[in-house]
Amino acid sequence: MLLRFSPSDFSAPLAADPADLGMFAGADLGLEWALPFVGLLLSIAIWPLVRPGFWHRHYGKISFVWAMLVVVPMVWGFGAADTAHALGELFFHEYLPFVILLLTLFTLSGGVRIYSRANGTPLSNLAMLTAGTAMASFVGTTGASMLLIRPLLRANSWRRSQKHVVIFFIFLVSNIGGSLTPLGDPPLFLGFLQGVDFFWPTRFMLLPMLVVSLPMLALFYLLDHFYYRREGSPPETAPGAEGLRLEGGVNLLLLVGVLLSIILSGFWSDSPHLVLFGIDLYVNNLLRDAAMLVLLALSLMLTAGGIREQNNFTWEPILEVAKLFAGIFTAILPVMAILRLGTDGSLAFVIESVSRDGAPNEAAYFWVTGILSSFLDNAPTYLLFFNVASGDAALLMDTLWRTLLAISCGAVFMGSLTYIGNAPNLMVRAVAQEWGVAMPSFFGYMAWAVVCLFPMFLVVTWIFF
Repeated sequence: MLLRFSPSDFSAPLAADPADLGMFAGADLGLEWALPFVGLLLSIAIWPLVRPGFWHRHYGKISFVWAMLVVVPMVWGFGAADTAHALGELFFHEYLPFVILLLTLFTLSGGVRIYSRANGTPLSNLAMLTAGTAMASFVGTTGASMLLIRPLLRANSWRRSQKHVVIFFIFLVSNIGGSLTPLGDPPLFLGFLQGVDFFWPTRFMLLPMLVVSLPMLALFYLLDHFYYRREGSPPETAPGAEGLRLEGGVNLLLLVGVLLSIILSGFWSDSPHLVLFGIDLYVNNLLRDAAMLVLLALSLMLTAGGIREQNNFTWEPILEVAKLFAGIFTAILPVMAILRLGTDGSLAFVIESVSRDGAPNEAAYFWVTGILSSFLDNAPTYLLFFNVASGDAALLMDTLWRTLLAISCGAVFMGSLTYIGNAPNLMVRAVAQEWGVAMPSFFGYMAWAVVCLFPMFLVVTWIFF
């Protein structure tokens, strides 16, 4: 998720400045403020399992109800004006840029159609997952996911067992593959905005990423080979079919424009700002979002007719993400305020868990940042612990480099543990379901993630932290 934060949004040490808490300054924020957020997570987990039809028709309303269970107490306790201001900042600074980015990447990738002779064999699936993992750091996890998921589904459409292919795709392409540059995953982009060198993730996260991704690719191949042997004969490739052909290539050029708009907005950190209803709107962010909307419109105008129809493209996946994350972003407001209180807040045990005798506990930073990232938004979670660790990019890249590595790996790697850990996860699941793949439930997916990924994360902890 691409959110806009500045260093003043979080303080270091964490629990001091009331200005950083906004409307929540001085409030006694108990854990009851987290109940709507927990309720929304449980709804996402349980409703699709027990009442899938009801959930599909009403998930937007359910998300809205949980959000209102935060908004109404905010109005009651802090006043309508302060609540409106807080929600306005949430909308303009966080939610709107997030939706614009995902909508643009979703639209552009949906206008690319890749023809391949691949027919869903273990080797061809392995090649596609490897390529996607490598691409994700340079076109973003969302871009790589939306570009490759449909060709992967098309190649495997003849097979009975497909869900494991999509699950490993989410693990590798939608999350772990985005480890090497600030373009790959939003937490690393926020680190770049805070002063972390552009190529720091490339130099320091390459080995941890390989330690996780290479065994996962090997495990996928063995598992896919097991399922493949139980299938019937694959369909024969049509005589004269091309090895690889691409349509809608103009969208790849537009995707470069999206990446440039993000990079330039990050470098123009001292841009002027406007004030609208008391909300600071920075020109670099406005121009970035406007550029992406222009690129989206160009994609709709320039993409040849029929490509999106042949891709089984619909707007439903992005609508689901937009509606669910509107509720998540709203419900998370008081939770993040409690975490910003640090050791003075009701979640003090979370903050205290990452230090040992006053020194950083890198293993704890990795696991606490990661577990919270899998349920909260991984971008503010990264920035939260970035500031808990010191908030000084130069210090974190030098003396505390291992702490920064633990925070970065936790935020990026463990976004794969749940469907809501990273936005591409939900989008890939929705696309797969539209293609008829019986994806596991929220808890079913978590079970796959724990069994497959936790051993790799333990190895990373042992080697690096």
